Amino acid sequence: MSVAAATALVCALGLSAVPETAYAAPGEPGPTPGGGAGGGTGGGTGDRSLEAVRQEVEGLYRKAESATDAYNLAREKQARQEKSILRIARAVVKAQKEMAGLRKRAGAMARAQYRGGGMPAEARLFLNGDPGDFLDGVTLARKGEKATDGLIGRLARTQVALDRYAESASQEWERLDRSRAKKAAAKKEILRRLARAQRLESRLAKDERERLRRLEEDKARGAQAKWLDTGILRELGGGATAKGGRAVDFAKDQLGKDYVWGAVGPNTYDCSGLTQRAWAAAGRAIPRTSQEQWRLLPKVSVKDMRPGDLIIYFRDASHVGMYVGGGAMIHAPRPGRQVTVAGAGSMPILGVVRPDAR
Repeated sequence: MSVAAATALVCALGLSAVPETAYAAPGEPGPTPGGGAGGGTGGGTGDRSLEAVRQEVEGLYRKAESATDAYNLAREKQARQEKSILRIARAVVKAQKEMAGLRKRAGAMARAQYRGGGMPAEARLFLNGDPGDFLDGVTLARKGEKATDGLIGRLARTQVALDRYAESASQEWERLDRSRAKKAAAKKEILRRLARAQRLESRLAKDERERLRRLEEDKARGAQAKWLDTGILRELGGGATAKGGRAVDFAKDQLGKDYVWGAVGPNTYDCSGLTQRAWAAAGRAIPRTSQEQWRLLPKVSVKDMRPGDLIIYFRDASHVGMYVGGGAMIHAPRPGRQVTVAGAGSMPILGVVRPDAR
C-alpha cells in the first residue's frame, strides 16, 4: 500500500488526514508549536518549558506502562495460584473422604476381632479339629490377611498424600502472598505515576494542553519521517490473512475510544488490551500484556510485517500497536488520548510478532 493509500485509509476511517509533514524527509520544516510552519517566534522560552513538561509526562506514562505489565503478570500469576490452591483443596477433600472410609473399615475389622475374643484368626484355625473347616479357614485367613495388608497400605498412602497436599498448599499460599504483594506494589507505582502525569497536565492552561498535544504529534511525525526515509515502505506490501484482516477491522472499529489503564473493552482500552481483544475477535487467543505478547508470540522481521501483525515498542516491550498497512498502525496511546491511527515508526520499534503465524 502506498503512502497516498495510507492517507486515504485514514480519511476513509472518518479521521482527519495525517498531515503530509508526517512523511516529510528529515530536515524539512514542519509546524512549530504555537506558530506556523517554518519557524517564527513561536512560544520562545514557553515552548522549551512545555517541551520539558512533555518529556516528563511521556516518561511518567512510559514508566506506568512498564509497571502495568508487571501488574498484569502478577495478576495472572495470582489467578493461576488461586486455581492451583483450589485443585489442592478438592484433592484434600477427596483424600479425607477416602481416609474416613478406610478408618471405618479398619474399625469394623478391629471390632470383629474383639467379638472373637481377641484371638487372632490364625490361632483359632489351629484349634479347629475339622480338616475340611481347617482348609476353608486357611483360604479365608489368607484373604483376610491380604485385605488387612491392603487396608493398612491404603491408609498409609492416603496419609502421605494428605501430608503432601498440606505442604503443596502451604507453598502455594506463600507464592500467592508474594504475587499479591507484587501486584499491590505495581499498582501503587502505576497510580502514583499516572497521578503525577495528570497533575502536570492539569496545571496547563487549555491552549497549553493543546500545544502539548501538538508537540507529541510533532515528535511522532519526526520519528515516522526518519523511519520512512530508510525506504522501508518499498519492502512492505504483504497482505493480511483472513484472521489478520478481522483483527484489523476490529481495531478500526475502536478508533476514537478512550485509553483507560487496565481496560480491555468494549468502551475503553489500554494498548495491549486493544490488541488482545482484536485478535480474540479474529478467533485467536493471545497473551494479555505487551511483554508477554513479545515473549510468547512468533517473531517476524519488520520488513516482512503484514496487516494484523503486532509492533512491540521500546526496549522493555512496554507498548504495542497493530500494523494496518501503508506504514501505519492503530494503538491506544496513553491516558488522556484515544485509540488512533499513527505512524508505525513513530516510536522506537523493538520488533514485530505475528499471532496467526503458521
